[in-house]
Amino acid sequence: MINTTALADEKATEPTKSHANSQAAQKSGLKYRADIDGLRAVAVVSVVAFHIGLNRFGGGFVGVDVFFVISGYLISSIIFAEVSASRFTIVGFYERRIRRIFPALFAMLAACSIAAAIFLLPRELVDYAKSMLAATGSVSNIFFWQHSGYFDAPTSKPLLHTWSLAVEEQFYLTFPLFLLVVRRFFPGRLRTAVSLLFVASLVASGIVVLQDRTTAFYMPYTRAWELLLGTLLSLKIFPALRSAGLRNVATLAGLGMILWSVMFYSEATLFPGFSALLPCVGSALIIWAGETGGSIVGSVLSWRPVVFVGLISYSLYLWHWPIIVLQKMGVLIGLGGVHLGAHAGLLSEHRFDMFVEIVLSLGLAILSWRFVETPFRSGPLRLSRRPLFVLAVVVMSVFMGGAAWTVLAQGFPGRFPEKALQVASALDSQQESKSGRVGTCFITTEFHFDSYRQDTCLRQDSGKKNYLLLGDSHSDMLWAALNTGLKNANVMQASTAACVPSLAPSGSEDCKKMMAYIFRSYLPTHPVQGVFLAARWGQNNLGSLTELITWLNQHQVPVTVFGPVPEYDAPLPRLLADSIAWNKPALASQHLVQGQQMLDAEMQRMATTTWHVPYISLYDEICGSNGCLEYADPTHKLPLMADDNHLSNPGAISVVQRLVDQGKL
Repeated sequence: MINTTALADEKATEPTKSHANSQAAQKSGLKYRADIDGLRAVAVVSVVAFHIGLNRFGGGFVGVDVFFVISGYLISSIIFAEVSASRFTIVGFYERRIRRIFPALFAMLAACSIAAAIFLLPRELVDYAKSMLAATGSVSNIFFWQHSGYFDAPTSKPLLHTWSLAVEEQFYLTFPLFLLVVRRFFPGRLRTAVSLLFVASLVASGIVVLQDRTTAFYMPYTRAWELLLGTLLSLKIFPALRSAGLRNVATLAGLGMILWSVMFYSEATLFPGFSALLPCVGSALIIWAGETGGSIVGSVLSWRPVVFVGLISYSLYLWHWPIIVLQKMGVLIGLGGVHLGAHAGLLSEHRFDMFVEIVLSLGLAILSWRFVETPFRSGPLRLSRRPLFVLAVVVMSVFMGGAAWTVLAQGFPGRFPEKALQVASALDSQQESKSGRVGTCFITTEFHFDSYRQDTCLRQDSGKKNYLLLGDSHSDMLWAALNTGLKNANVMQASTAACVPSLAPSGSEDCKKMMAYIFRSYLPTHPVQGVFLAARWGQNNLGSLTELITWLNQHQVPVTVFGPVPEYDAPLPRLLADSIAWNKPALASQHLVQGQQMLDAEMQRMATTTWHVPYISLYDEICGSNGCLEYADPTHKLPLMADDNHLSNPGAISVVQRLVDQGKL
């Protein structure tokens, strides 16, 4: 997540025509640098792109590190200038922090709280209220460290992104005091003291990340070195780059380091630790070179459109994650409600979500910057010190009081009918393995291929027909139903998350290892009566699926293909709960994702004309002329699906049993 305080740094660093800001710029002792706003833009775009799932931005989370360096440089430069002029005070420092950070943050928290009260289920609202308490008290990094990993990206946590504000506020709570102590008791040793603190934090980060990545990610003592790198720049400990050639080399190298980490880092990267040096040093090179003159990179970063994105980047950061959460919940604009006709297959649910999230985030960011940030900084809403502190305390008290009341009231369950709550309870298990074999027969990001138990998952039964179920999480969702529904069969399992069956898989290392083991080691030496292929298929998988089926046919391995299931643009249990609460029976059907029916029809055609193998149309079994089944039981208490694209356990059992009864399995 992005370093939000760097995004909202001193007004003296922002370009503006106002006389007040011109005076503030002179007073701070800093000249405005458009390239730093451009660098902010690079960071915020990287993080937003990572969160919306844009390709080639798998390491976009390093934007936070870029902003930590920027923040350390700007804040330290202002502090040192004021200390040198004997104008620095702790009260004045925090007045500026409140003025820059709180207005836009409070506006976002207020809007999120209203949306949470309307849309979140009781359990989710309690979790939100707890995170609200943590965010208001600047300890949300501690809260999320205890409750979720950053890369779990839980979309029921709208305030997850506030962890970075907490890290910075904790740093700046102690850093000015540290500087004053060093100045008082160790005059002339400031550079040495900051350097030692930098090294200690960097080493701690490198050690802790090996033991616990989540701790290393959230803790201020493992992140402090990134801000201190900016502090070292502000102390001028590095020689000035007087040569334009050297500045160009430094900035090109710096930008390259940032972009490399954005494009080639991933959730699997051991981070932060020493891996964070790449984006941090890259940022430092750009800032360092820009102190003494221009460069090619500096000119690009100073381009007005890029600078504008940098100016709104604090608000963009604040708003983008709640927008993503609401979109994933299905309460904004769903693809199911947009009728594209024959062009439905051209726009995927994911691409549509990205479009909505980008447009809404940018729109709200511009409004927040124009009507909240700017007026409170230098416009008609700018308050003097005492009213500012009073207002901040009052608003924080209201937020914390409301959050505490929500927790005590257990999320106000009376907002939803009892039946809606019962249906929504299926969401509690949506992240769980549907087979109950996660970490043994279903390999996920938490449990790698080394934990796959061949003796359990591939154990054959000489008294039954042995089938191998192979695929991603969609195969895992079917295993229990198939294993119990097929009475004279032993269904073995080889499931790997996000791993569509292929002879040349493009997924994770665990996916590649699983496919290599099955096709190079297991099937050539272990005869089976058939292979069941099940996955979250896409049009782009049909070519590799054809190659796989050809290989299986050549090796005389019977194969059955399970087709796609209907998908929604939000979790079905939530849609059903909302349809009950809002008395809109057709709500869920309006959120069906278009394109799945056409994919299923294409796969049926290929199974008959090209593959010549049995094909199980899960889509046809669930959806008909009267719409799609939404419940797994006649009393309408058990949703057919656990989320937006996986059958629930009762749903899988129901569908498989009907297939067995009809003789299709």
